[in-house]
Amino acid sequence: MRLTSPEFKKNDVIPPKFTCDGEDVNPHLTIEDLPEGTQSLALVVDDPDAPAGTWVHWVVYDIPPLSRIDADSVPGTQGTNDFQKQDYGGPCPPSGTHHYCFTVYALNEKLGLREGLSKGDLEEAIQGHILDKAELVGLYTRG
Repeated sequence: MRLTSPEFKKNDVIPPKFTCDGEDVNPHLTIEDLPEGTQSLALVVDDPDAPAGTWVHWVVYDIPPLSRIDADSVPGTQGTNDFQKQDYGGPCPPSGTHHYCFTVYALNEKLGLREGLSKGDLEEAIQGHILDKAELVGLYTRG
């Protein structure tokens, strides 16, 4: 399974449009080579470089097995990010260059869980249901 974006390459700079300095909308993502038996996808976007520890920017689950997630879209049920919102919160590092990890999971079932799950709740719920996962890392520095 592969996760890419036409907006930025692996380990390249995320355009400001997709950050707190721009429109703060999610970028377009392309998902290739979904494993056979995929019933749903889950997506987590987080920043392991945040000063207080990993900062969660987006949690989405029960995404249909798609080959693409459009920019500025809500492809499934949204969980709660560390901004305490059920939405995408784009990169907004306080200082320096941060890495933003977009991780998509192919699952063998639809979770059917309530909206608002945290990243931790989602990780617990998908245990034993992950067929494959793929990651795309982008960078962002403010100013």
